[in-house]
Amino acid sequence: MIIRRKTRQIRLGDLLIGGGAPISVQSMTNTDTADTEKTAEQIHRLEAAGCEIIRVAVADLDGARALRLIREAIAIPLIADIHFDWRLAVAAMEHGAQGIRINPGNLGGPDNLRKVVDAAAQHQVPIRVGVNSGSIEKDLLERHGYPTADNPQALIESAVRNVQLVEGFGYHEMKVSIKSADVLTTINAYRALSEMLDYPLHLGVTEAGGLIGGTVKSSVALGILLSEGIGDTFRISLTRDPVEEVRVAYELLRSLKIRERGPELISCPTCGRTGIDLFGLAREVEDYIQTMKSPLKVAVMGCVVNGPGEAREADIGVAGGRGKGIIFKKGEIVKRVPENELLAVFMDELKTMEAERLKDQDQDQNNQSA
Repeated sequence: MIIRRKTRQIRLGDLLIGGGAPISVQSMTNTDTADTEKTAEQIHRLEAAGCEIIRVAVADLDGARALRLIREAIAIPLIADIHFDWRLAVAAMEHGAQGIRINPGNLGGPDNLRKVVDAAAQHQVPIRVGVNSGSIEKDLLERHGYPTADNPQALIESAVRNVQLVEGFGYHEMKVSIKSADVLTTINAYRALSEMLDYPLHLGVTEAGGLIGGTVKSSVALGILLSEGIGDTFRISLTRDPVEEVRVAYELLRSLKIRERGPELISCPTCGRTGIDLFGLAREVEDYIQTMKSPLKVAVMGCVVNGPGEAREADIGVAGGRGKGIIFKKGEIVKRVPENELLAVFMDELKTMEAERLKDQDQDQNNQSA
């Protein structure tokens, strides 16, 4: 059982972070924020995938002014990502940002930081103090050297310093992130920081890479930290469609038995017995179950002979042979189908099972409230 680290709690829009609240999943848009239609469209796709917090880059005043329309079009909290220009941070909050991400040390001095903190207090906007290996102050680099797994001290001290700058203006609605592109540096830095601060921690590996490399690096670093009870919210950073970030995030949470959202896919890695296009079948099924809500176990197997037995724990599964296939539930065959009809019939079975599960869940909720 994972025992969560105790942190203070902050509110981001209607979402609670830290203090025992569920670990939340974040992502970031890659659209031009000033293009409100495209940005909102991408956020809607992310919402459908389960994204709970969205961050957008605010590079200019047009981007800041666009936040009001974007916020009105979406259902999840909106964070403005700010670098260097304190005026953009203030403008973002004036135009509806529900959270801001800043590095307090690069806003041009304490007077500028005070203006940002005053605006955050006025608009009741929490601040994410975000520090990464590429934005550490020169004096800390000279004292400690570039952060490594064996010596992440510059990264840690930068975060603590910047938190104290915000605290110095009497503001405590913060969460903190200290990201590195290196897995072990990220792990060791967050471990140390979690012993020093009680603010909620946002986890991430910065510049993690593409789908495979980024997924592996993020899953190792964040999986270890989450398993130790460290982390209150996180983002899987991928050079990919941000929807993939959310999908990976929930698979990570599921693997640690922290949270479940939608079905789990079980599929075999294929072998010489595979007689159908299992890769294509698995891809079609995986894409479809992303739209489902019930935590079913769905199996896609390549062998009619061994498939049902190997995936006996699955609620429902499909296995193919040469020219034919089967559909099974809890290891028992319920239908035999020609290969050219297999996907369509299986999708119908999935829809039926989803509807039945949701109906049962609604009934259970009604009984509990009666």
